[in-house]
Amino acid sequence: MVLDATGRALIALIQDGLPLAPRPYAAIAMALGIGEREVIARLAELLDQRLIKRLGVVVRHRELGYRANAMVVWDVPDDSVDEIGRRLGEFDCVTLCYRRPRRLPLWPYNLFCMIHGKDRERVQARLDEIIRAAGLEGIPYQVLFSKRRFKQRGARYVDGGAGVQAQRKTANG
Repeated sequence: MVLDATGRALIALIQDGLPLAPRPYAAIAMALGIGEREVIARLAELLDQRLIKRLGVVVRHRELGYRANAMVVWDVPDDSVDEIGRRLGEFDCVTLCYRRPRRLPLWPYNLFCMIHGKDRERVQARLDEIIRAAGLEGIPYQVLFSKRRFKQRGARYVDGGAGVQAQRKTANG
């Protein structure tokens, strides 16, 4: 797929987040001078063509009162990673769950999940519940609490400089 000016402008508009509006795709469509259905179709095509990897939400947990963030790393038998990952992903407090290669001999962990909570005690209590409910007793793990917060943002696909501003002006008329 070759991107036209509208495709480039679409990517530029979404890379800093969708508009906080009841119909964000309609707001984008208005800015681009195209229909809402075309925005949705173009986004689907960008995803299908892997020109963008994903379209999702970046949640700023601190602003919502969540001060404890823990990455729980698990040493799961390789043939059980998919199943255990699915189980972990069913818990509402687990916001990410993914597989990574082990880095032996120092790093035996191959399954990672992020748990957010109001404080460390609540995160640990939720983890204890998850271990019991998911039958993970005996699976080695470590809890790694965040000490710092880094800038949270989505992927960058186009330069945020003057070219994007010109595209936005053109898209806005």
